[in-house]
Amino acid sequence: MDSQTVYRRNSRWQYLIAISLVLLVSGISYPFAQWMGYKVVALLLLATVSVTAVLFDIIPVIIAALLSALIWDYFFIPPYFTFQIGSVDDMILLVMYFLIALINAILSHRIRKMERIALEKEEKAHTVALYNTLLNSLSHELRTPIATIIAATDNLQSNQIHLSPEQTNQLVGEIGIAALRLNHQVDNLLNMSRLEAGYIQPRKDWCDLAEIIHGLVGHMEAEGIEQHIHIHINPDTPLFKTDRGLLEQVLHNLLSNAVSYTPPGTRIDILGTCIADIITITVSDEGPGFPDTEKEAVFNKFYRLSNSKPGGTGLGLSIARGLTQSLGGSIELSNNHPQGAVFTIRIPAEISYLQNVKHE
Repeated sequence: MDSQTVYRRNSRWQYLIAISLVLLVSGISYPFAQWMGYKVVALLLLATVSVTAVLFDIIPVIIAALLSALIWDYFFIPPYFTFQIGSVDDMILLVMYFLIALINAILSHRIRKMERIALEKEEKAHTVALYNTLLNSLSHELRTPIATIIAATDNLQSNQIHLSPEQTNQLVGEIGIAALRLNHQVDNLLNMSRLEAGYIQPRKDWCDLAEIIHGLVGHMEAEGIEQHIHIHINPDTPLFKTDRGLLEQVLHNLLSNAVSYTPPGTRIDILGTCIADIITITVSDEGPGFPDTEKEAVFNKFYRLSNSKPGGTGLGLSIARGLTQSLGGSIELSNNHPQGAVFTIRIPAEISYLQNVKHE
């Protein structure tokens, strides 16, 4: 359904509700008109039009104002059941009633329009700020691996530098690691755009949790991290069905976050187990942890703690939660004791205790 169709349907409802409110108030007031007086009825109808002016577009409000004026004249102003008005005072009162209702509708419409314009400006400014934040973060995150690739390539291509086979292999390894870092940043950006567009469709197949985690940690250790990663996988953890690529991206983002914000030489623990068809993975570190007031906010796009060091795009944790939810799971953050953070992933999955399951 396109936006124009939705707008037309909303407009129809506005007309219907505005007219119904006027008829309802008029019907309720009619039996008490002799007791209240027709001027009090005018105030009730004017209040009804004012309510519609706050809620609806200007055209339905003008129609409601015109209808209420006609009803007031025909049913409540003497002589009754005619549009003729018996006195000049009542004529002026009717004209003033309609003018006040009309002015109320116009002013309310303009106020809402000004509020909408102000909100659009605020959203645009916020979007520009996020865009600048993303550009600044990406420029920092991409500059280092690009510089590494350029420098290593220049050394390999230089005729003035005589490299031994070991040095050549080292430079090639540096290029490979830098390329992996670039690929990780591109994957994050692509995954964020897919999450926002709702295009993430998990392709589940049988997976071994130990194989996934050991492989991922091996790649990260090859990049030269300075923390010590300890893996604890329950040996009875069964095979389970999930999208391996998405789960690896989630774990990579959590481990990258731990590596980026914990001191060198500290410990990072990964615990994996399966309880009642729920795959549970925890990633804990010995870093500074998170303030209690910001535990939920860190999963927002581009959010960074006030004491964060420069670098990072602010997308990693947001993408980790989005991908986990696309797998039907959840991710929670708590603080470790005496210090550090603990991320807990829970993913419901079809499991099998057969160790030799062919891919379906």
